[in-house]
Amino acid sequence: MAALNVLTFGASRNIGYFAAVRLLEKGATVTFLLRSLAVFDEDTLIQGYVKSGRVRLVKGDAANEADTRLAWDTAGVVDVVLFTVGTVPTFSIFKGMVFEPPNPTTQCMSAVLCTMPTYAGGHQPKFIALSSIGLTPPAHAALPLLIKPLYAMLELPHRDKIGLERVLAHCSGRTWDDTTDGVARESIMGENWTQREGLPAPGTLKHVLVVRPAILTDGICVADEVATKGKGKSYRASEQELGAYTISRKDVAHFLVDAIARWNEFENKTINVGY
Repeated sequence: MAALNVLTFGASRNIGYFAAVRLLEKGATVTFLLRSLAVFDEDTLIQGYVKSGRVRLVKGDAANEADTRLAWDTAGVVDVVLFTVGTVPTFSIFKGMVFEPPNPTTQCMSAVLCTMPTYAGGHQPKFIALSSIGLTPPAHAALPLLIKPLYAMLELPHRDKIGLERVLAHCSGRTWDDTTDGVARESIMGENWTQREGLPAPGTLKHVLVVRPAILTDGICVADEVATKGKGKSYRASEQELGAYTISRKDVAHFLVDAIARWNEFENKTINVGY
């Protein structure tokens, strides 16, 4: 893999972080947009790359266009955008899990897209966005019976993931069907969201991959174990529903990086990953 210039959103921890480290190990330069720069203060690995100039840290919120514009400008000509922004609930005794705001991933992706620069020669970065399995009616129907109740509890953050996918579908020119793709609610998208200033026109976003992982765990990277030992089974990745239960965050990160190297297989697709 040629040395890449990567811009990350939501990579302070978990999947985005693990993927960023893998990319750094392969020679990439990575720019992180972080709400708090202190998140890496004790991370000797990242600090080493900061000193070498291959990691750039930008303070800001991915929902804020001024901050995403600064991230783009700091990164330079970007080859890959790695978007792993997620929803973190708070807990209320009276309301249970509370997701506020209800649409962080949709908001953030919209801000990222609205501030994407125009590069000389028509160069455009590859966009990889993390979503989730079980979002749509067909996807929910394909879930293993035992985990369907859990996904019912995740209705609110899943509405946000549908919003994320809807924005990308609009900009990439993919036809959207509410029956099979899910309903993108106005409360998530906002009024007149397609008219937002700076949002790429339909069909102008050329290189998109949406990744839908199964339930995430903190397990090892099975793919690395299989590669090392030369035996065993790794995760599965397919446009088809997998009926999978789980996958480790480290294995999802492995797939994200592997997909960049095999981009022609995955461009402009939605891929499910799980064991």
